Amino acid sequence: MFPQPPRRTTHAHGTPRNRLVYDRWGRFGRPVVLLHGLRYDRTMWWPVAAELDGNCAAIAVDLPGHGDSAARDDLSDLAQDLALLVRGLDLHRAPVLVAHGESAVLARAFAERFAVQHVITLDGHAQVDLGVVPEAYRQFAVRRNDLTLPDAYREWSGVPVGAGPQAHVAGGSSPHLRDPAAFASLVHELV
Repeated sequence: MFPQPPRRTTHAHGTPRNRLVYDRWGRFGRPVVLLHGLRYDRTMWWPVAAELDGNCAAIAVDLPGHGDSAARDDLSDLAQDLALLVRGLDLHRAPVLVAHGESAVLARAFAERFAVQHVITLDGHAQVDLGVVPEAYRQFAVRRNDLTLPDAYREWSGVPVGAGPQAHVAGGSSPHLRDPAAFASLVHELV
């Protein structure tokens, strides 16, 4: 019996001032970039990413000031930094972007400047409804109470989630945590 490689690996991209920390599943295929909403972190995508198979490389990114990524005063270069991260993966394919809550603003900005296969946005409100999330997945829906984040992301509030090019709004509250396997199937259809 041979040891299996880890399914998830953690990486950092950028300099200490603009560092983005991300987890990666898979080494080949189309990149699927998973963006969390305000006051969450990349762990919210772990159940979905674990369900994706070898025809894609899932990338769950901590946005600035969240999880292990460095905080920033200016988010204007974030789409460019995300594009550099994707290019550095050497997958040579346009990504599928999956954005939760306020990160739809970033997904839209990215899609306006760079090639994308598709954009999925979900949960027009940032708060995950824990009442619809099975107990096993509630640990991935923990919202942080960092009061500095809303000020740093003030330009992201009040923007319609479905606005922008190639946007698809997934129905229901928290479909990625309510049924990760079904949500992964939706993503597979777009890869």
